[in-house]
Amino acid sequence: MSPSSSSHLSAQCSICGTPLSGAMSVVFRIVGIRRSPRNPNICTRCSTHVEEGRLVELTVLFADLSSFTELTHDLGAERTHEVVDSFLRMATEVLVKHDAFIDKYIGDAVMALFNVPVRHEDHARRAIFAATELESALKSLASRFGLSLQASVGIATGYARVGRLGSEDNKDYTAIGDVVNLAARLQGKAGAGDILISAESYGKHSAEFPEAISEQVLLKGFREPVTSYRLRGKGGSRAANDAAETPVRETISLGAMIFGVLGAPCAIATLIGPLAVAFGASGLFGLTAMLVFLDQSAIRVPILVLASFAAVANLYTLWHARKLRREVRVAAHLKVMTTLEKRRTIFVLAASLVTFGIVAFEITAHILLTPLIFGKH
Repeated sequence: MSPSSSSHLSAQCSICGTPLSGAMSVVFRIVGIRRSPRNPNICTRCSTHVEEGRLVELTVLFADLSSFTELTHDLGAERTHEVVDSFLRMATEVLVKHDAFIDKYIGDAVMALFNVPVRHEDHARRAIFAATELESALKSLASRFGLSLQASVGIATGYARVGRLGSEDNKDYTAIGDVVNLAARLQGKAGAGDILISAESYGKHSAEFPEAISEQVLLKGFREPVTSYRLRGKGGSRAANDAAETPVRETISLGAMIFGVLGAPCAIATLIGPLAVAFGASGLFGLTAMLVFLDQSAIRVPILVLASFAAVANLYTLWHARKLRREVRVAAHLKVMTTLEKRRTIFVLAASLVTFGIVAFEITAHILLTPLIFGKH
């Protein structure tokens, strides 16, 4: 489910800079790269490859439409479906405006992650502002349906392992850890229209929410009482708008172009190399007419250039990623490659080297075989 409004959509992927709107975006859509349905401000490539199997700090938000059982009983299935669908669409629009990643929808509830994959130091603050804005937006939704609609929200910050879970045929990206359980339990304890925030989420930003009430809550699965802060949804604050309107860079870098084209359908361009060797070796099997046609510079040269460029681009990607990991500002737990990243690195490196070999073979075949073939005619 994606937001219906495009007023807060970024023109580029917030992570890699791939164009998501305008003329350049058409090229990327052709190769299958477009806006992610989980956050339309990032591309599907970044959504697919985001932080696979890593332990990361994040903020988890659970928002649930209150009195769902009563709604179903009073309104019936059809009308309830319309109300819940409108709520989830509205919640999604509000959350992604604050750079949240929609993890999943659970009935009339939504689970969102902050700081994955779009990194922000103030991810907890963004989650709190998103929650207050969500509560405020519910007023207009309630007015539209002529109902009293409120949501209960739980927010927690901590470390979780994020990655894909499930069978080979059906995998889902999600987060696993105590922080997820804490956010879910806090949401369950929050009353209608309340936002219950963990101490970790509230701590750094307490000055911006002085009206929050501190309390100790007993949560299922937690042995000791948990310190939390109860906040009534308000929305519409200047700080919330400032967080949502962080300027997005408008330049298209070479890195963005390379990562965009070579990312999701990873070796599409690199596979031009095997095509080139098929052309060059066709003469060995008596396909003389084919070789004569493909030997034309207008056909052969662009193929070899594209294959070589793809290999160079892939090697640049590996070099750039290695350089980023060595930077001091990168967190220690991000410097170590996951097993999946190691496999991808080996695959890309091997594909690039094989491509160079194939291009060299084709050039050699062209030099040696062409005089022999044309000499027979």
